[in-house]
Parts: sequence; structure tokens; C-alpha cells
Amino acid sequence: MDESLNGYIDAIVFSQPENGFTVARLKEPKKRDPVVIVGYLPGLQAGENVVCRGGWKNHPTHGRQFEVCEYDVEAPSDVLGIQKYLESGLVKGIGPAYAKKIVDCFGANTLDVIDKTPQRLLEIEGFGKKKLKQLKECWEAQRSIRDVMVFLRAHGASPAYAQKIFKQYGNESIEKVKQNPYGLAKEVSGIGFKMADVIALKLGFALHSPERLAAGIEFVFWELANEGHTCYPLVDFIPIAATMLEVDVALIETSIKNLINVQLIEQEGMVWLKPYFAYEQGIVKDVLRLMHGQQAIRSIDAVKAVDWVQQKLSFQFAEQQKVAAVQALTDKVHVITGGPGTGKSTLTNAILAVSEKLTDKIILGAPTGRAAKRLTQITHKLAFTIHALLEMDFATGGFKRGKDNPLDCDLLIIDEASMIDTTLLFHLLRAIPTRARVLLVGDVDQLPSVGAGTVLRDLIQSGTLGVTRLTEIFRQAKGSKIITNAHRINQGEFPEVHTPERSDFHFIEAETPEAIQQVILRLVSHEIPKTWHFDPIDGIQVLCPMKKGVIGAEMLNDALQNLLNPSAKPVFRAGRRFHLADKVMQIKNNYDKNVYNGDIGRIAEISSETLIVRFDDKEVDYSLSDLDELVLAYATSVHKYQGSECPCVVIPMHTSHFKLLHRNLLYTAVTRGKRQVYVVGTTKAIAIAVHNDQVQKRYTGLEKALRDGFTSYTDQNHRQLKFI
Repeated sequence: MDESLNGYIDAIVFSQPENGFTVARLKEPKKRDPVVIVGYLPGLQAGENVVCRGGWKNHPTHGRQFEVCEYDVEAPSDVLGIQKYLESGLVKGIGPAYAKKIVDCFGANTLDVIDKTPQRLLEIEGFGKKKLKQLKECWEAQRSIRDVMVFLRAHGASPAYAQKIFKQYGNESIEKVKQNPYGLAKEVSGIGFKMADVIALKLGFALHSPERLAAGIEFVFWELANEGHTCYPLVDFIPIAATMLEVDVALIETSIKNLINVQLIEQEGMVWLKPYFAYEQGIVKDVLRLMHGQQAIRSIDAVKAVDWVQQKLSFQFAEQQKVAAVQALTDKVHVITGGPGTGKSTLTNAILAVSEKLTDKIILGAPTGRAAKRLTQITHKLAFTIHALLEMDFATGGFKRGKDNPLDCDLLIIDEASMIDTTLLFHLLRAIPTRARVLLVGDVDQLPSVGAGTVLRDLIQSGTLGVTRLTEIFRQAKGSKIITNAHRINQGEFPEVHTPERSDFHFIEAETPEAIQQVILRLVSHEIPKTWHFDPIDGIQVLCPMKKGVIGAEMLNDALQNLLNPSAKPVFRAGRRFHLADKVMQIKNNYDKNVYNGDIGRIAEISSETLIVRFDDKEVDYSLSDLDELVLAYATSVHKYQGSECPCVVIPMHTSHFKLLHRNLLYTAVTRGKRQVYVVGTTKAIAIAVHNDQVQKRYTGLEKALRDGFTSYTDQNHRQLKFI
């Protein structure tokens, strides 16, 4: 990608205003045929002289093209270039006829005349004051865009980022960036602290400048939130921030003191970003409101109701389930947790059957599309994602549902509650009317949410609301080695690996990562489809403890893509290669597109400008600049696959994954398989995972906040009663 081209732009073939992606024809000096150039070239106009740096590629449909990585633009200098520049549509009302008249009149001085003495254009026959005013406005706007682009690119912003900045700030872009480049990280989508820092340092901001330290400390907190923490011990945070920002510890200490109660909250040696502190306090407030508010569903004899539902659904509850059903039909807010085969689905159906006799205002929800689909299959009632229930407001970036516009329900049942993070629970609880009863169902022993927090665990551990933990495995589930082994793993016992050939759980020993990879490729492409008739792409999912390495998700994805879905016409973006019909995963929430972190789909169409992905029941368009939101999903991390299930899962287990071999990771991976589970690797790696019950520590303040909130509420009511 080290070649260069120069010449003038003969024509703009395609331009996407949103991100500046452009296809143009470039005419090189002394060469007859123009070449096609493609890339992020915002504001490029026909007739301009361009110096491009990049490399050649062959497009499957459009042939040989030059892909531009960097470029410099100069105004056209010869008469032909100037004419093309003016007739390109740059100035409204000036087409080929007027462009020719202007150039015939002023020749090579045309652009200088327009720039410095535009009133001279009135010398041209038919060129009136209205057209002159229009030209002046367009010329000024175009010059502003160009000035901003040149300034930003000179300070380290790529053309695509420069376009985003101009879209946000317009003609004030240069002034805003000079004033506080760190504001970009908050105000311009897609620009984080690192990009803002590059621009700031090139502008002369010092490493220890107050603006940099304030933005940098906030950045470190968001990085820790990405690891699952909602708060962090101050004593541990300071050296982390000092290292990441390359400044002395004393500077971080001083800066944090200045930020307390502005961007940060400190309590008892723990520090929060203000939003996360507000989320946790808001959750406590709304849990209290819901637990102690009047409910719409009338009181019933729950024991009799349980007897009735057993007769209606023709089954007999185990004693533990009976207690759970009575509690869930009595408590205003209740949590049911338990592993696979313990009857969570049966209980959910029983509670629904009783509740439907009392109200028709029942809503079912789950954190992901796949989990909602599964809940629909279990209950035969339509379930929604939590995001869909809350109704995204694209104008504000928030949700339409909230305390002023609550959900219309008397009972809300949420499945796969272990996947809910702090932010989502805060918004969900705000939108639940006080009259409603709430039932949260989930497996607390699974991995915690992808987003920050451990909300289901904190709700349970706080001891402040009704909880039922199901431990007994149902008779019909005992025949499944997937379920019995999942429970053995969860209890710290080694799973049964020597299983019959027609079992639903299999262990295949392989000593090295290279050998494990070869076994996985053979299983997925040949043996599993032949034995169990699963589709190798949609019916089998490889789940990895890590992303990196020979048996990490990234390298396995490349190998599986080549094996299962080869293509001679790939699209390369952000270091990734995509083929038509590839299995892909969305890796960040995108509210505009209505797709969320962990959603899996298949590429339905690829063109020179866009890529279309089919997610279950919808198709989503991606411009080429959006492709950093997609990764291949033949293999994925266990964490990213939470709440999803697949007919067959294949799990590599090797000691090279030592850091991530935790009991809840293996347990979560095994419980993702509906009909078959294959573990490939070493017994030593399995043993390490089974015996490592140290859940990766996440610092949160919710459990304590719940306890403090309930103590305060109880004391307050006690004082009121004494006064009465």
C-alpha cells in the first residue's frame, strides 16, 4: 500500500455524504485513460488536482481500482481543470454552459477572480446578482469544508474522522477543536479519547494539561467499565491511570480531587463515574418503589393456585418448585435462579397460567433477540427484547419509555436476567409502573453481563428481595450428560468425559493448540454434520475462552471461513475479510440500526459501497465505514454468546488459556449446547477451570447500595410508626 498517483479528478462517479466514501475517475498527466480511485475523500470535486497514496486492488465487479489511504488536494490550475471544477455541481446554478462562459472570460485566473473579486462575474452576459449571491454562499461553504479538512488532517485526523467532526461542528470545527480537542471524545460519535489525544498533542497540549488529565481519567474509568466494573478502589485506580496517561501519580491524585462531585463520586474509598453512581442509586430507588407499591393484581390463595395449575398443566411440582411458585405469585418483586434442567421454564409457564386468569396485562422480555425468541418458544407468548420494550428514541439517543411514559403491564417477566447490565436494568426499572409485579428469571452461576455490573448476583446477594434458588434436576433432564455435567462443573466436580458414542456430551483429547484446531475443523466441517445432521454454519457454534492464539476466536474464524464459506471475491475492511453468506456478529450496540452487541446474522449481499446482513427477521445495511462493528462468528468468545443457544457447541480447552479458565466460563459454554456438546483439548485444562471458582472480580456498588437503601427505608418507616 505504498504507491502514489497524481492527476486531476475527471469525474465523481459516486459519493456518500454521510461518511465521505467516494469513487472517482482520476486523469494522470500524459496518460490517455483515467483510473478509478476509491476511498474516504470527503468534499472532493471534479477538476481538482490530487496526490493519492495507497495501493491497487481488483474489485470483483468493477475491476482494477486504486484504494486511497491518504491524499492531498490542490485547486485546479489549468483551464480544462477549472472548467470541470465549476461544472461539477460545486456551485448551484452553474452548469456546463456558465462554467464555459466564466472560463472563456477569465481563463487561468478564474478561481482567483471568484475568490477575491467575485463581482467581476457580473461582466458575463446573463450572470445576474441572484446568481452571484448564490455562488458566493456556495463558494464560502466549500472553502470552509476544505479548510477544516486540511486543518484536521494536518493534526492527525483521518478524512473519515474529519468528516464526522465537520458534520458535528460545521464552520466552528477549527475553533472548537483548538479550544478543547478532548471534547471530541464526548461529542463526536466514533472518536474516542485516543484519537482526541493524538489531535490534542499535535496542537501542543501537554501530557499534564488539566484538560487532558480530566478527559484521560474519565477514559480510564470507561475502560474499566468495559471490563465490567461500575466503580473502582481509589488506591488501585490511581496507579492504573498514571500508567495509562504516562504522568506522575501525584498529578492523578490532584486531578481526581478536582473532579470529585464534578465527574466523579467518592464514597468509602471507592470511586464512580457519575453516571454509574446514578444508575446504581436509581436501581435501589426503583426496586424499593416497586416492592412497596400497591399492586394491580388482586391477592389470591397462592397455595390453592399452585394446586390448580398442576392439575391444569398435568404435572406435579417438586417441593422446591412449589415453594418458588407460591413465592413468585405472592412477592411484588421476585428472582428465580437455577441451572439447566431445574425447571425454570416450567415455573415460568405455571406462573403465566395463573396470572392470565387475573390480568391480560402481561409482558415478557429478555436482554437479546435470541433469548426473547427462546422465551416465545417456551411460553407460546410473544416476548420482546428489553430494548424493544423501552422503545429507542433516535432523536435523543435515549428511550421513549420511562417514568413519565411507563410500560402498560401488571406483570413483567424477564428471562436470562444474568445478562442484564447496570445501565439496562436502570432504564428498565424506571419504565415499570408501580402497580406491576416483576419476576426475574436467570442463572446466576453463568458469566456476568457483557456490560458493566453484576446486577442479578447483587440483587440476590443483597438479601433484600425474594429469591428462589432451584437446585434439584428434573427426572427427564437427568438422562442428559450436558445437564448432569453442567451441574458437576458448577459444583466443582470433574465432568464425566468417558461417555457413550450416542451421548449428547463428548470429550476429544488433543494435546497442543495446533492439534485442537485440526480436530475442531474436522468436527465442524465433516464429522458433526455427518453424525447429527446439523448445518455446519447455523447448527454448530465454536465457543472459545479467548480471542487470540491458534485456538482463539480470531484464528479459528479465519480457518473456518476458508473451510466452510470460501470466496474469490472478498471485501477487506479494518483488517477483516468478509464473504457473501458469512456468519457475522455485531460487537457494539447500534441503536440507529436496531442491532445490538452479540446479535448474529449472515451476510446477504455485498456491493462496492454497502454490505447487507440478515439478522433473524430483519436486514441491516452497513456502509463500508461501519464494518468495524462486525466480526466473523463461526467462532466466538463464550462471553459474547451468553443468552444464546445452538443445537451443537464445540469448545476448545487448553492450558494456554490459563488466565481465563474459570468454572463459570466452562459452565456457561457447556449450557449453550441444546442437543450436543463437544469439548476438545486436555483434561488438565478442564480440571483447572472446574477448580477455579474465583469469579473474575468486578467492583460494583449495587449490593451495598441495596442493603443501605432497605435499611434506611425500614428505619424511616419504623420511626413513622412510633410517631403515630
